[in-house]
Amino acid sequence: MKAIILVNPYACTEQEAYQPRRIAEELGFLGVEVQILKNAWQGDIGGGFQVPACDFAVCLDKDKYFPRMLEAHGIRLFNCARAVELCDDKLLTMIALEGKVPMPETIPAPLCYKNGSEVENEFPAERLGYPLVVKECYGSLGKQVYLARDREELFSLQKKLCLRPHLYQKFIAESAGRDLRVIAVGGEPIAAMRRINEGDFRSNLALGGRGEKAEIDGEIRTLCRVITDALGLDYCGIDLLFGREGYLVCEVNSNAFFGGIERVTHVNVARIYAEYMLRTVTST
Repeated sequence: MKAIILVNPYACTEQEAYQPRRIAEELGFLGVEVQILKNAWQGDIGGGFQVPACDFAVCLDKDKYFPRMLEAHGIRLFNCARAVELCDDKLLTMIALEGKVPMPETIPAPLCYKNGSEVENEFPAERLGYPLVVKECYGSLGKQVYLARDREELFSLQKKLCLRPHLYQKFIAESAGRDLRVIAVGGEPIAAMRRINEGDFRSNLALGGRGEKAEIDGEIRTLCRVITDALGLDYCGIDLLFGREGYLVCEVNSNAFFGGIERVTHVNVARIYAEYMLRTVTST
């Protein structure tokens, strides 16, 4: 059996290289011939598209265009292009999960299409209270997430982000600087890590947070099944906030890095994912 692993052509960090390398190793142990490829066009769309020789593909990039072409030619993707697209856009994620899981109150920002346009002096997001979280719809590692502490900061962020899709979200004070990262494979949680950052309201390890192994309870299992089913995910990282009445779903990452959670929990995420993929492909 043959597989390809698609990676972003601009990926250059060790963190980005670890994911495909470990998945390739574990698939290789299972007898799968693996090739790591850049997620870039082979041929053209108008009739010269070249389909890689493989039985399935592992998509580790958020660019869904080439994967969509692979799917159009009958190749099974982990994750599918639609799931990657839904998770890449934080608003699409929340819309897909609306009414299915508890989430922080969220208000989409209106889109602006003209550079230099003045932001109207209206602040519907203020009903969320201050401080409030401002997120770009596209972003990773917490780098496109901001905190507006008052109207002046909110107005400044509105001006800065007016040409980029973004949203406003209620700040969950009980979870400031801490959350729960859960890795799920095939709808089941396989590892959980409590992330704590004492110097930032964002808990990301990439921003200085630290990880601690966490137990997986029944509520987490139920949330994972609902989320992965709603988004069509084979693999994902789910970020849960600690609300007053239980977990709140913050974000879902279709390509979540697993190096950190492997080190903290000692769970071989790559092996479990590889076994799941092979089992899924051979059973269909």
